[in-house]
Amino acid sequence: MADQTYDYDVLVIGSGPGGYVAAIRAAQLGLKTACAESRETLGGTCLNIGCIPSKALLHASEYYEEAASGTLAKFGVKIGKTELDLGQMMAEKTKAVDELTGGIEYLFKKNKVTWLKGRASFENAHKIKVGDETVTAKSVVIATGSSVMPLPNVEVDNDAGIVVDSTGALALPKVPEHLVLIGGGVIGLELGSVWRRLGAKVTCVEFLDQILPGMDGDVRKEAAKLFKKQGIEFKTGTKVTGVTVKGKKASVTVEPAKGGNAEIIEADAVLVCIGRKPNTDGLKLEAAGLNTTDRGMIEVDDRFETKVDDVYAIGDVTPGLMLAHRAEDEGIAVAENIAGQTGIVNHAIIPSVVYTHPEIAGVGLTEEDAKKAGHEVAIGKFPFMGNSRAKTNRDTDGFVKIVADKDTDRVLGVHIISTLAGTMIAQAATAMEFGSTSEDIAYTCHAHPTHAEAMKEAAMAVRGKPIHI
Repeated sequence: MADQTYDYDVLVIGSGPGGYVAAIRAAQLGLKTACAESRETLGGTCLNIGCIPSKALLHASEYYEEAASGTLAKFGVKIGKTELDLGQMMAEKTKAVDELTGGIEYLFKKNKVTWLKGRASFENAHKIKVGDETVTAKSVVIATGSSVMPLPNVEVDNDAGIVVDSTGALALPKVPEHLVLIGGGVIGLELGSVWRRLGAKVTCVEFLDQILPGMDGDVRKEAAKLFKKQGIEFKTGTKVTGVTVKGKKASVTVEPAKGGNAEIIEADAVLVCIGRKPNTDGLKLEAAGLNTTDRGMIEVDDRFETKVDDVYAIGDVTPGLMLAHRAEDEGIAVAENIAGQTGIVNHAIIPSVVYTHPEIAGVGLTEEDAKKAGHEVAIGKFPFMGNSRAKTNRDTDGFVKIVADKDTDRVLGVHIISTLAGTMIAQAATAMEFGSTSEDIAYTCHAHPTHAEAMKEAAMAVRGKPIHI
């Protein structure tokens, strides 16, 4: 039994994917649980202004482009003039957000999780002020997530709708004639894809020599090629030195990252998307005996416990991939640890997905990282051009790439570009979780005709024996 001198057995600070899952799981395990959240709705960045609304717009914009481009005609589907109703598209996005955030509120009530409304800050390790109320908890879980990283000397004003961050880019009042993305990572490419499909000219400025930092080299090259084909212009190896706004226009000053002559890019909208930073401001961590790293993160052990007993942290406020599903898994694990069980997350096998068209997904080591780690690798690649389902769908861009250890055949990483990459990567993650070899995947029967057969063929290609290329 928990110490009854506390108001709660567990208090979770933050109701994003990590926080709300931790709260629900703790309550399921019989712990009296509360969750502090300052927003008017639950779900954190992901459900309110991140993963969910962006995917709603990505999906809707794909429909619009299919209808407007005339590509449906070759399948015998003829339609008349296509018109964009941006207001209705935004309304449908909002409806999806409302349904999902309301769903979490329902789950809180179902599982008897108390929602403490207000911003939380520590008074000591077990005493937390939430709004005007002060409560105590035996165990505290910090799950406050992350927010957009500002670009020095560039002022974001989402209300004005000209220089915006990812939140503002989800609610632009009209389709810009020219949208400039500052940053060639996941967020910029996803939101840039939305507005390009709806009619905007899109220019992406990336400081590094390639887009999608951290992803497999072959994937990065293929993605750049496909996005250029779609009409996105890239200025890689380029830094932004200033953004000025005059009236309804913005001027973006750029120059080569390694030095050179500056140029000015005129735009109707500028999206600043250079990364995210952990949300620890205002928590008064020092009152709990905590501090942060140079990057503002909270260090934890393999049980997600900080250096202070019974104070835990999960998700984006801790070192690691800033991904909602990583935080969810950690939310379950930390609740189980607090309840006396054993909660473990295998951080080596966390998939990443870019929800562009085609999608891009990866799990495990890239070819480059595998070599740096000392592996002699064997590579298997299979193009969707050789996949029967992709051919019949006339959607053959991309490939599956499997990175395996040459000696043991153990799969070290899988990387996919395909319309269904985000769904397909789950098979790879499952296989790797169970220590699969490429031979295991190659000799597993895959249904025909499916995109998943490309995974089987890539596994066969590791040993040089694919059938359909």
